[in-house]
Amino acid sequence: MPQRWRPSARWRVPERWRRVGAATWYVPLGPGLLAASLLAEPHGHGTQLGGVADRHFGALAVVTIALECLPLVLSRRWPVHCLALVSAGFCVDQLRGYHSVAGTALPLALLLAGYRVGGRRRLVAAAFTAGYAALAVALARIADGESVSGFVAFYLALALAWGAGAWLRANRAAEAERRRRVAEDTRSAERTRIARELHDVVTHHVTAMVVQAEAARYLTADPDRLDQALSAVTDTGRLAAADLRHLLDLLDPYQPAGDRTPVVGRLATLVEQTRRAGQPVEFTEEGAPPEPAGSSDLVAYRVVQEALTNALKYAHGSRTSVRVRHAGKEITVEVGTDPGPGTAPTAARAAGAARAAELGGSGRGLAGLRERVGVLGGEFRAGPGPDGRFVVHARIPAGSPS
Repeated sequence: MPQRWRPSARWRVPERWRRVGAATWYVPLGPGLLAASLLAEPHGHGTQLGGVADRHFGALAVVTIALECLPLVLSRRWPVHCLALVSAGFCVDQLRGYHSVAGTALPLALLLAGYRVGGRRRLVAAAFTAGYAALAVALARIADGESVSGFVAFYLALALAWGAGAWLRANRAAEAERRRRVAEDTRSAERTRIARELHDVVTHHVTAMVVQAEAARYLTADPDRLDQALSAVTDTGRLAAADLRHLLDLLDPYQPAGDRTPVVGRLATLVEQTRRAGQPVEFTEEGAPPEPAGSSDLVAYRVVQEALTNALKYAHGSRTSVRVRHAGKEITVEVGTDPGPGTAPTAARAAGAARAAELGGSGRGLAGLRERVGVLGGEFRAGPGPDGRFVVHARIPAGSPS
């Protein structure tokens, strides 16, 4: 059996690169800001909070700038530790009067912390606010030149950076939830589709096999007819297995698109199988299926299949007529069944009908057909007709995409 293609690891390289990019864009941020701070004018070109006079850089200034910038490299994994280190460096920067470009790292650390921090957000915000208040008091005591409104305005700017990070985090969470819901809806729709396909494929064959097997119990005195009945059961089982194999191929996401055209057997084969189960069926097919028929041909087949299954279950032996008409851009299907069991039923026929009726009905069959036909923009009706016959009628637009 030929191996089907599966996506290998090499096809996932772009996704890996995307994840690596998301994880490493923080890395050059800290060293880049450090280089910009050291290459700029020694003082007076960065954030200045309070009235501390500018001071020329020394060894302590270099250490302070490194303390402000380099922790940004750790912000993805340890955002709280990063914020604490950057805040400590910023405090030294302002109290010593370096006023370097490295002060820009503080709002960046707040933005990243607001984006990354989860369950300790209030604690982190409260601790940062307390630390900022202590810095403002210290600056106000050692130098004049900054009003209370200036400290408040700078704090609000920092709070805005934190809020921007929190907003990005909320957006990310909302997008993740949306994708989760879409994935869940997709899985639910796929489960429904699989259940519907299994119902259509299995129910008809199992019903026919139950009727045929039960009837065979009453034919032990007639070896020829018994052999025919058992052969019919065998043929039905083989057809069911073939249809199930094809269904699995259709559900395989790696099945080539060109091989997904339904090969469920022609209507004549379906009608003949129902006749062998003891149901008299008159079959008429007019016109030729359009090319391409898309999924319309399959839906028409399912309508006939479900109607014949119900006839076997609830009106076994009654006269049933199947009319299929291909006209232009639509397919019309009508299946009518006489009410009640067939006239003068044999014991085998009556027993088979009783066993088939015991299978019951979930209501999924006709409801599923109505949904299928509706999706293609057609019309579906099922119910008693004017002459008392139970009629299933469907008008299906042809050429609908699969």
